[in-house]
Amino acid sequence: MISRAFLAVVGGIAAVVVLGLVTLVAVQQRDSYAEGRVGGAFALLDMFGKPVTDADLRGKPSAIFFGYTSCPDVCPTTLSSLTTALGRLGAAADRLTVAFVTVDPERDTPAQMRDYLSSFDPRIRGLTGTEAQTEAIAKAYHVVHRRVWTGGGSYAVDHSSTVYLMDEAGRLAGEINYGEDQDRVEAKLAALVHTVDDPSAPAARVDLWSDAVRLARQLCGL
Repeated sequence: MISRAFLAVVGGIAAVVVLGLVTLVAVQQRDSYAEGRVGGAFALLDMFGKPVTDADLRGKPSAIFFGYTSCPDVCPTTLSSLTTALGRLGAAADRLTVAFVTVDPERDTPAQMRDYLSSFDPRIRGLTGTEAQTEAIAKAYHVVHRRVWTGGGSYAVDHSSTVYLMDEAGRLAGEINYGEDQDRVEAKLAALVHTVDDPSAPAARVDLWSDAVRLARQLCGL
């Protein structure tokens, strides 16, 4: 029979391992934020074929999400959530840039992006490009993506599901995790807008980070 003392030791070791992993993530994030490694220069096309660069996103806060139009679940769910949030923000959402960047440029042409995004809020901009351009922006935002062949010459794309919240200078200000509570999604987008308009407003004081990242940042004094 396993003793309580043994279980306590095992539990303590597990807690230390988890704490170590959380701290490691926080330290890596701290270094990335400090060195400005999240975000950066890019050159793509919007869904109307117009060139778009990182400079076009500056001057307004932005929410940037990576995915692809054939995505069966994460992308439509996230875009629907953003659409609902933008609708409830009303005219204030006009002061926010929301971009959907494809990680499947081979299939996601500007026309395909335009057709797909017609089902969501018209303020969501679709961005695509060449394979090289896609790799460049994915690397800049630390987005993981890979093809998964499903048979018959078809494939899906596994990809990161975070919505990156950037301030008006193009710096990472927070994030929205996949499946995050809708009220919190709306509060974060409202805060992102109001931080620019009036940093002292109650809406601007909402924490833009996820619970896990908030804990990690606190542990490392970030």
